[in-house]
Formats: sequence, structure tokens, C-alpha cells
Amino acid sequence: MNPDPARRFDPLPGRTGHVAGIESLVLDGRRYYFGFDGTSDMVVSPLIDDPDAMAAFASEHIRQTDGRHEPAYWADLVAWAVQGSDLVARDADREFDTARLRGELPAPGSHLLYLLDAVAGWDESLSMPDHVRRAYARLGFDEDDPVECLDHALEVVRTHGAGAHPDEWAVVRFQLTFAVRRVPANWTLLFDAVGECVAAHG
Repeated sequence: MNPDPARRFDPLPGRTGHVAGIESLVLDGRRYYFGFDGTSDMVVSPLIDDPDAMAAFASEHIRQTDGRHEPAYWADLVAWAVQGSDLVARDADREFDTARLRGELPAPGSHLLYLLDAVAGWDESLSMPDHVRRAYARLGFDEDDPVECLDHALEVVRTHGAGAHPDEWAVVRFQLTFAVRRVPANWTLLFDAVGECVAAHG
């Protein structure tokens, strides 16, 4: 296995040496692979669209519980990631379309939101603007646990529209915009469309 040096991928900052497996997703009909640390719920590689390059990346930057392995070992895990996933039960849940992502806010509890958290994370810091803090308070949610409030707010906004529920929309707009801006490397291929969708909603 000798991947073209031009197909080498840089690791994500601060995410090398994790004990992780290989997952995959399909975006606009093209399959991408990535390393995933299930213990930390963390994505540990860029999106890589070449199986050999993914195996080579994993050999250099990812570990198994028994240590480092050669690309040939990882090639088997890359191949398995086409057939199955430890993250979702249905293949449809890991298939995405850019046009749909631009036109429809993510569904509450979706695999897309899970990946966004695993790639970029939600805001749990003092950087939250005052108007978003007030929205959390009026909705009765703890701002230190953003997922439950985001799921609720997305359900309301998807059902009734952004203008009818300004507090819910404030939560959705802030959390999704904040996370999308933090997306590293070429994960923007998947998540830029989410940011465009939020912007289009006003």
C-alpha cells in the first residue's frame, strides 16, 4: 500500500495519538472516512476520501489499545467502515446532501448534530452573549448543558418557524453558528452548508 504523497492529510490540531476506530459518511454521493475516538466522543482526523490515505493516516496518527499498527491493519478497518458503523444503525443516517443541508435545519438528536459536537463542540463557556443567556433562562434550561435546550429549540423552530419563537431561535442560531465557526480542517465540506442554512433563516 503506497498512497500518493500528495494524498497525505495533516492531523487535526491536538488530536493525535488517540485510541480510535474508523467511521465513514457519504456526502453528495462521495464516501469520506474519519477517525473516531468513541471513549471521548471525538473526531480525530479530517475527512479523507481515499481508503489507502485513510489507512496511512491512521497508522501514523491513531492507535489501538495495543498500540500502533501498519497501514495494512488499518485497511481492514477502513473497509469495514463502508459496511457498518458503531455510531448509527442505518446507513441512511450517515448519508448527507449539501443542498438539503442548506435548506433544512438539522433534526434534533440527529447524527449530524452528534458529529458537529464531536468535531467542534457546543459553547459551554462565558462567551455566551447575554441575550442567549436570557433565552436559556426564559426557556428554563441550564446553559451549561446546551444539548437538551438545542434539541428542544430545534424542534420548535423546525415546526413553527424562527420568527414565531425568538428565544428558541436565539439558542439555535447561536449554538449552530458558534459550532460551525469552530469546525477544523475540511470538515467544512459537511458543515458549511449548516451555517449557510442558519444564515438564510435570518
